Amino acid sequence: MKTYDTLTEALEGLRKEGFIQDYNLKHDHLHCQPDDIELRPADFDIVDVYRFEGMTDPGDEAVLYAIEAKNGNKGTLVDAYGMYAEAISTEMAQKLRYTPEY
Repeated sequence: MKTYDTLTEALEGLRKEGFIQDYNLKHDHLHCQPDDIELRPADFDIVDVYRFEGMTDPGDEAVLYAIEAKNGNKGTLVDAYGMYAEAISTEMAQKLRYTPEY
């Protein structure tokens, strides 16, 4: 897993690796607006997770997920955490609890 100093740097690096779709977190699925794609928890795997903490502003805290769909499509999900986190289903919460395999 590569390391990145900023969220922007990580997004650029992942795009170069083919993670081109932008997913939004919904209650029980991921949604890619331009292509109108919906991924349920069983439809994708999390390849990597990057956490970024705002040095001066807690509102800058975010988690970046590198997502690979079962059909081979790759994309990213940026999710705020802390008090800005979305309410999601139990299945989605379990899926987003990524632990890397070493």
